[in-house]
Amino acid sequence: MPRIAYVNGRYVAHAEASVHIEDRGYQFADGVYEVCEVARGFIVDMPRHLARLNRSLTELSIDWPITRGVLPLVMGEVVRRNHVVDGLVYVQVTRGVASREFFFPPAGTKPSLVVTAKKADPAAAAKRAESGIRVITVPENRWDRVDIKSVGLLPNVLAKQKAKEAGAQEAWFVDVDGTVKEGGSSNAWIITRDGVLVTRPAEHGILRGITRTTLFDVAAKLGLKIEERGFSVAEAKAAREVFISSATTIAMPVVAIDGAPVANGHPGSITVSLRRAFFDVAEKSPA
Repeated sequence: MPRIAYVNGRYVAHAEASVHIEDRGYQFADGVYEVCEVARGFIVDMPRHLARLNRSLTELSIDWPITRGVLPLVMGEVVRRNHVVDGLVYVQVTRGVASREFFFPPAGTKPSLVVTAKKADPAAAAKRAESGIRVITVPENRWDRVDIKSVGLLPNVLAKQKAKEAGAQEAWFVDVDGTVKEGGSSNAWIITRDGVLVTRPAEHGILRGITRTTLFDVAAKLGLKIEERGFSVAEAKAAREVFISSATTIAMPVVAIDGAPVANGHPGSITVSLRRAFFDVAEKSPA
């Protein structure tokens, strides 16, 4: 069956889906997005994702393209039309189509909305988690408002490509003082020798990941302590365990940083327990 996309009010064949050449997302990266995991036929943590979408839109003064209550229906329909049981659903909103001027377009310009979904293989993800992933570090070079989930991701693209060329799967942005910020498409965590989970505070400098937020609930269920504070690359390399989190990775063990093994170079038991318990805690909305 061909894939189906939702574009500005129409369900169309994915291969034929398009937006106007003067859409401000294309011209200026003037837009935001969300990615939700689809697991076992449910959209995971959708209310939290929609709340963050609302925050991103508000921060950039972009109107909702459709009624907020209707968007979950569209997302579910796209998931169903694509027969996605396990995978992801992607939502992108831009400021709309207007003559290419840096100023905001005239009032009443309708924002653009695109929703797509695609399948993923949970067995492949589980196998990847069994062996863990490798990360590299790169200097922070992004704009200051990474708390907004903007489609302006060129630094992330370059960082992740650098990781790929180095045989790694993720890149961590690092401040000039050596403090880890976050990954190109994930939040960064370490677990201390005492079993304490550490992640950077999300008030500034990183995106408040939805999976990151849910992992706080998972940790509470498992009786694990979390500290929100910065940590250095050196502390990460010396940690008991390291992992990343995102909607597409959940809690993914990190076994090497810049080529140096983390602990014994294998996924740790606490990360595995977080991963196993995640779906018992995460909110699940029927697609």
